[in-house]
Amino acid sequence: MFLKVQMPWNVIIPAESLDAKGLMLKKAIVIRLMDEFASKKATKDLGYFMAVTTLESIGEGRVRQNTGDVLFPVVFSGIAFKMFRGEILQGVVHKVLKHGVFLKCGPVQNIYLSHIKMPDYRYVPGENGMFMNDKHSKIEKDVVIRFIVIGTKWMEAEREFQALVSLEGDFLGPVS
Repeated sequence: MFLKVQMPWNVIIPAESLDAKGLMLKKAIVIRLMDEFASKKATKDLGYFMAVTTLESIGEGRVRQNTGDVLFPVVFSGIAFKMFRGEILQGVVHKVLKHGVFLKCGPVQNIYLSHIKMPDYRYVPGENGMFMNDKHSKIEKDVVIRFIVIGTKWMEAEREFQALVSLEGDFLGPVS
């Protein structure tokens, strides 16, 4: 689900980037904010950071004692993406294994669909393994699948989420 979030942030501008007239200050703050925002990737509470939409306010800068850099508290609005339990989403299969498939959905790269959670599908081995049901519906690499989220897990070290999903429900499975 996409969320509109408002976040406080501290932006540090190096002393050499400051202009005597202050004309480039807002631009320097925005560029630095965008760089830091992109490197942060995600948080457990808000999910994946997708975009900064508006810069709401720039607080008064405070000079840092040792370096001479200036710290500006800013508040901005942005878009985040986070999966929730029970949510129905679509993803693309990127890896097929004997015991299930891995999907990608937006910024989430590690979504696992176990063969146990694919009713009526059975694994068909081969060079390009796949899952198939009696109606010849296939789950293979690059197929778009509609699924329901069973649960998510935040991985702090990688700063990303993992999800476990299912096809148990109405209108879930490969999308034609």
